[in-house]
Amino acid sequence: MGKSWTLITHLHTIAGPCITLLYPLYASVCAMESPTKVDDEQWLSYWIIYSFITLLEMVAEPVLYWIPIWYPVKLLFVSWLVLPQFKGASFIYEKLVREQLRKYRAGHFRMGHAAAAADDKKVHIAKAEHDHVH
Repeated sequence: MGKSWTLITHLHTIAGPCITLLYPLYASVCAMESPTKVDDEQWLSYWIIYSFITLLEMVAEPVLYWIPIWYPVKLLFVSWLVLPQFKGASFIYEKLVREQLRKYRAGHFRMGHAAAAADDKKVHIAKAEHDHVH
């Protein structure tokens, strides 16, 4: 029982890298080699979300250290992202990431359009002043 219990209690040290890195790496290579692009979207979405989670962990490490349930919750969440029957990464990307990108681009476009209009107005004013002087 002692060795079995030790294995069970430390299973996350084996399962974690397998679920978060090894399987996604293998599936990403398979997706790149397949003729369809549907699986490419799933794995690109996964790596985007996983990178964000990793960055978040790096920033919040002092707080997460005190939350003992964090790693198992993360492992369950990443499993949901990875497992093909759920396609969680594509779902999260579609519902959260893409929406935020659209909002950002729309705001950025409006700002860019306003800035371009302001620059255009400055050019017209400068031209008018130049014409008026001469």
